[in-house]
Amino acid sequence: MGSMQGPDDPDAVAVAAWRAGDKAAGEALFEKYFEALYRFFRNKADDGVEDLIQQTFLAIVGSLDRFRGEASFRSYLFAIARNELLGHWRKRGRRNDEVDVTEISVAAMSSAGPSRVLARRHEQQVLLEALRALPLDLQIALELVYWEDLTGPELAAALGVPEGTARSRLRRGKEMLAARLAELVGDPATAEESMRPLAGRIAALGS
Repeated sequence: MGSMQGPDDPDAVAVAAWRAGDKAAGEALFEKYFEALYRFFRNKADDGVEDLIQQTFLAIVGSLDRFRGEASFRSYLFAIARNELLGHWRKRGRRNDEVDVTEISVAAMSSAGPSRVLARRHEQQVLLEALRALPLDLQIALELVYWEDLTGPELAAALGVPEGTARSRLRRGKEMLAARLAELVGDPATAEESMRPLAGRIAALGS
């Protein structure tokens, strides 16, 4: 999916109907993206995931008139979700404006210990733990590419940065993630196996 929404894009049609007062169209978008938002928040917040999802959609409702389709709806959705997540951690840590939570890892901000997300394979669980050890914005960038398959322009829109900056964050995150995985597993072969799916997605973006 590209960064622009064409007139035949299902999300664009739904957003237009929603803006015109069709509540069913808004509910359909909520249902369509609930699972994606759950994936977004589940490894970045210790609790309150469903509350964060609700807050994201409430924020979208409140800003719907400002959405003009310059970027895809899902990139707009994740931009709002990112703002809600940053607010969550600022409140949780009672952090002042001088502290940039995007540069702090979830593992450092969390008091809950290792992630409670259950993975189907050991390699995936190790990957989730390593991601939580990265600066938050790098974790967000990598997970949006890995699980949501965002394009370069969509990722840039979600992060609110130029595309070159978004791709730079992917490269930096990939390097830091590989180093963290090697620390966690102590076996280069296992670390490489855990990293392979994500590395493939990043390579497909040309980053």
